[in-house]
Amino acid sequence: MNSLFFKIFVSFWLSLILFASLTLWSTSHYLDNVRSRTNSVQPRQHVMNHIDRAQTVASQQGLDGLRKWLRLLDKQEAIPYLLIDEKGNDLIDRQVPLRIQRRILRHERRLYKEEHEHNYSRPHQRPIILNGQRYRLVADFQSITLGRVLHRPRVIAVPLFIAMLISGLVCFMLARYLTFPISMLRKATNKLAAGDLSQRVSPSLGSRNDEIVELANDFDHMAEQIQNLVTSHKQLLRDASHELRSPLARLQVALGLARQRNLQSDVEEFDRIEREAERLNELIGQLLSLARLETDSMSLQNETFDLTNLLENIVHDAAYEAKASHRDVKILHSVPVSIYGNAVLLHSALENVIRNAIRYTDENTCVELSMSTDNTDHVILNIRDYGPGIPDDMLTRIFEPFVRVGEARDRTSGGYGLGLAIANKAISLHSGSITAHPETGKGITMVIKLPIKKGR
Repeated sequence: MNSLFFKIFVSFWLSLILFASLTLWSTSHYLDNVRSRTNSVQPRQHVMNHIDRAQTVASQQGLDGLRKWLRLLDKQEAIPYLLIDEKGNDLIDRQVPLRIQRRILRHERRLYKEEHEHNYSRPHQRPIILNGQRYRLVADFQSITLGRVLHRPRVIAVPLFIAMLISGLVCFMLARYLTFPISMLRKATNKLAAGDLSQRVSPSLGSRNDEIVELANDFDHMAEQIQNLVTSHKQLLRDASHELRSPLARLQVALGLARQRNLQSDVEEFDRIEREAERLNELIGQLLSLARLETDSMSLQNETFDLTNLLENIVHDAAYEAKASHRDVKILHSVPVSIYGNAVLLHSALENVIRNAIRYTDENTCVELSMSTDNTDHVILNIRDYGPGIPDDMLTRIFEPFVRVGEARDRTSGGYGLGLAIANKAISLHSGSITAHPETGKGITMVIKLPIKKGR
């Protein structure tokens, strides 16, 4: 029975069968007891006890008390006990079967004689006297029905409770059986979405074999394929970057030799070649940095350092360069914060974000920085520019490699789409996050959140 459908079907089916079986067994057992008492002298004694009790209640509490006692007796007993007056009506207005009416009329003359002689041949048929009126308590054994038994709380309460307890336990185990692998699959999916491509689900499911296991196997296969593709992509990126370094170095050497041999010729083409070689060298450097960060092969030399001082140094250098393009960068608010991490790596990440903001903010505007802390032991850095902004559908994609917004942020501005990707990875390695938020009017704000950790 490997199908999940049949497991659910059989579990609920067996629960219903168990519930019905316990109910029928308890009812049958109770009815057997009633029948056994009917075929012995015990039922007569039982009726006589009720007659004695009814006479006592009538003498002490009157007609209202007798009605109350009779209603309580009817709720407790599966056998209907009728208290019939001289007109043939039940005291609490229940319908009196015709057979009982005929039986009372058939024995009325004999009972009337025995009553005057105070010598009852059948004590269980003696009347109950109240205010000169005679009432006869009659047990209607033939009116015992399954519905009446089931409506008697004393009869059905215990088996019903047992059936509910067992069926509840079965349903709990079934729900646990179903939700556990789904919960494992959900956690693995979240970790996979967060970048942990090593997540697998099947090993944690044991020896079970059903549709959920098949889904887990498909998930593992998908995760393995994604991991292989991403690993191949990173390996290709890293290898290509390394391989490009050698011909680029030879190109630069050849360019230097060409300049020496052509001192009197026009050097405009040589300048162009040199600029493009420098850009290519910068691109390869960024690719290698991203490859090292993505493979986590860079050994982080962590230490406790002053983040505020680091930020001030970056802003000081960036502001000097920003003036050449009629822009500025300032720190509006800061707090003294020391964090534990790699100062060189975070310096590069923050510098990439700040220089990116300076590059795209409008002329004669200022990139604004502010630093604060929250109640969760995190430092929050806001970097606001006044550029053309970013479309909403690109707010998360700009942190992917080689992603550029378009007209406003393309190669003509000098970017390769790697700076924010490198910053995002470096910040992630410090258990932080970076997000982009559009501002009303113009520009965006980059929000960097870093945990404040103590040295190990």
